[in-house]
Amino acid sequence: MADVGVNLKFREPRSAEDVAPLCGRSVEETSQLLWDLAMAGVCFVNDIDGVDKYWLETWIPGVMEMMVNNKENVSKYPQIAQSFEEYGRVRGPMTAGKFPVGKGLMRVIPIETAIDGNSKSASFEEVSKYLYDNDVFSVSDCACRTSREILGEGCGHLKEDMCIQLGHAAEYYIRTGRGREITRDEAFDIIKRAEENGLMHQIPNVDGFEKTHAICNCCSCSCYSLRTATMFLNNDMVRSNYVAQVDPENCVACGQCVIHCPTNALKLGQKLCGDAQDFKQRVDLPSNSKWGPEKWNPDYRTNRENVLDSGTSPCITECPAHIPVQGYIKLASQGKYTEALELIKKVNPFPAVCGRICPRTCESACTRGSIDEPVAIDDIKRFIAEQDLNNDVRFIPKKRHDYGKKIAIVGAGPSGLSCAYYLAVDGYNVTVFEKQNALGGMLTLGIPSYRLEKNVVNAEIDILKEMGVEFKTGVEVGKDVSLDDLRNQGYEAFYLAIGAQAGRKLGVEGEDAEGVISGVDFLLNVNLGKEVDMTGDIVVIGGGNVAIDVARTATRAGASTVQMFCLEDEKTMPALDEEVEEALSEDIVINNSWGPKRVLVEDGKVVGIEFKKCLSVFDENKRFNPKYDEEDIKVVKADKILLSIGQAIDWGGILEGSKVELNPNNTIKVDPKTLQTAEPDIFAGGDAATGPKFAIDAIALGLEGAISIHRFVHPGQDLLFGRDRKEYRAFDKANLELDGYDRIPRERTRAIDGQKAKVTFSDLRDTFTEEQIRKETERCLSCGATVVDEYICVGCGQCTTKCKFDAISLVKKYDAKNVSFEELKPEVMKNVVKRTGRMAVHSVKKGLGMYD
Repeated sequence: MADVGVNLKFREPRSAEDVAPLCGRSVEETSQLLWDLAMAGVCFVNDIDGVDKYWLETWIPGVMEMMVNNKENVSKYPQIAQSFEEYGRVRGPMTAGKFPVGKGLMRVIPIETAIDGNSKSASFEEVSKYLYDNDVFSVSDCACRTSREILGEGCGHLKEDMCIQLGHAAEYYIRTGRGREITRDEAFDIIKRAEENGLMHQIPNVDGFEKTHAICNCCSCSCYSLRTATMFLNNDMVRSNYVAQVDPENCVACGQCVIHCPTNALKLGQKLCGDAQDFKQRVDLPSNSKWGPEKWNPDYRTNRENVLDSGTSPCITECPAHIPVQGYIKLASQGKYTEALELIKKVNPFPAVCGRICPRTCESACTRGSIDEPVAIDDIKRFIAEQDLNNDVRFIPKKRHDYGKKIAIVGAGPSGLSCAYYLAVDGYNVTVFEKQNALGGMLTLGIPSYRLEKNVVNAEIDILKEMGVEFKTGVEVGKDVSLDDLRNQGYEAFYLAIGAQAGRKLGVEGEDAEGVISGVDFLLNVNLGKEVDMTGDIVVIGGGNVAIDVARTATRAGASTVQMFCLEDEKTMPALDEEVEEALSEDIVINNSWGPKRVLVEDGKVVGIEFKKCLSVFDENKRFNPKYDEEDIKVVKADKILLSIGQAIDWGGILEGSKVELNPNNTIKVDPKTLQTAEPDIFAGGDAATGPKFAIDAIALGLEGAISIHRFVHPGQDLLFGRDRKEYRAFDKANLELDGYDRIPRERTRAIDGQKAKVTFSDLRDTFTEEQIRKETERCLSCGATVVDEYICVGCGQCTTKCKFDAISLVKKYDAKNVSFEELKPEVMKNVVKRTGRMAVHSVKKGLGMYD
């Protein structure tokens, strides 16, 4: 076969009749061997004037991709995939600084809508030109992603239907079974879907001016061509003629462009601190310096950063889900409430829930608080989220794919529901198993209605039902059905989010007496509508938010008096200040710095409780280690004692027979980023993994679980490569420059009369009016901004498709044109000579300190 192949020419089509006499074989035998070579990917074949003709193509882009796209061969011989990866890794660095801009073997083609209206684009810089120039189209698997998958290095961007072939390449791919024939309209649809899913476009760049035979839809975490930029930092090799430019006046630092930038050229910065927010000037470049491994970024697939060293907005930083706060505030200020809701739901599918129970860490950190008061972020979010409670305007996300694989979620609380939501968006068949007959977990069964009415939870769950998520209530996994049973039913992965649904005991004398009740069980029974006797004097043990809920619910359940006792003093009591204020307004008495000594019992029933003075809660190493004054005693009459000193996890039989490990505190042991357990197909999140936290923390983990499960159920995908690490840091407020900002009063809803509130389970809190929204959104300082590293930017335009604020566009920086492979050598040689001169000048400048 080799003797046949060596008689083919580079881009000079030859028939079997042409080759046969050159290799001394018959025409029939030569014809079969040429076909075998074409099938293997060694050469092209096309029907030219009724005759099959064969020719050689460039190694990359060309032959290697063709070889990898022979599915049978690459599966049988994974060395093909490995050689594709190694070729680029070894040869890529050799090109550093040598190719002029626009003359690389592959070239980024910008998304057409991204180009600024003042920057004229040539037709060869538009994807549509190549689609209209051709009549035959095919689509195939991405060769780079196929290679990565076989090596076990996939990034979650899957290979199917990614690369479009044109003209002669399409004919070859169709005839050899590498791709399927598509229409021009289907090709445009693939391009559009790729852009929506955060991918960028590249073309083979050596077919000649204004010519190419393929359009690739690429991600930097798998593409071997883009590795030239992301790993070797030789960006001139692949860049388009454009760079991204941010309008700081319009930018609100929502971060969507940053997350989707393929080369990590965009980062979040700030506007108000005075110190430089731009990237440090790049002095050494491949075009003017010796370029070796010390200049590379070998960990580019795992070390992406979203934020500059100087930091960005505190609100997005402090939110556990990193919701783009400034983004949805700006959209709300423009009356674009559905768009604001869509933006929130990219990381939090339950804004109506969180608008009522969120701990508001974003507000605590808000920069506006350095002038007067923080922006009422949570009230703004609640107003926006009201859209989700209205069937006519609620936001139902569009499915991105249709994978059809079955995933099981165990637990219908905030983390499980969040995971289900994002898996459904990705096109999975999701079933949620819940042992209770009500959905929502602690949202429904733990949080009282006066804080979170059940119709709000149900409305947001209804959206999941509309998205196709199936719910099975009254089913306890581990008792009614096992994980193995579900595996046998075709479920490919599991997300365990059973919450911390059990109460903790005090460990003191008398706590097993009748009338000592777990606060969690008490709230559960009330929320299920069961009859609860809370007459008389009630004592609540605990100082957290749940203890406040227990105390306020006891008041509504008929208690004559309610007293709370906790170890912490007034300043360190863990409950939120506003929760404490509301409890006090409802005549609940809070006793700080007291710990239970023993429960007083008569005839098996509680009659009171004895407390001892707590002097400190934590020791010098900040470990929980209370110290007491055993002589300072207080005795309190009690008809019922409600324990709310923490929550525990009851695993039941769900983990029986599995390899899953538990931590000493009974939480499930998971990888901190991927949430994978020791049983590969089991992932876990929420309180079951972290211990009791806020709903927003659980919701954030649900998204991470969905990302991991998506990768896990597809072969060859790594759980970390290319993943957003979500590492944020806020700027130093000590450097704020706030001169010129007026003090503007914060908008507030009507104050609630505690005496009226304590007799009803209805939520009496108001929602902002539209006029209040207009005024309050104007108070946002928009203290964050996106910053561009123009060298690292390759001008793909993906950032512009994610911006809703007209804050980023592509502007023309270069005027480079491609050439054919045959014309490439003199272009490279000329640039190598110029580079030698630039290196000499650069060395002198550095020596003279001209860059300091």
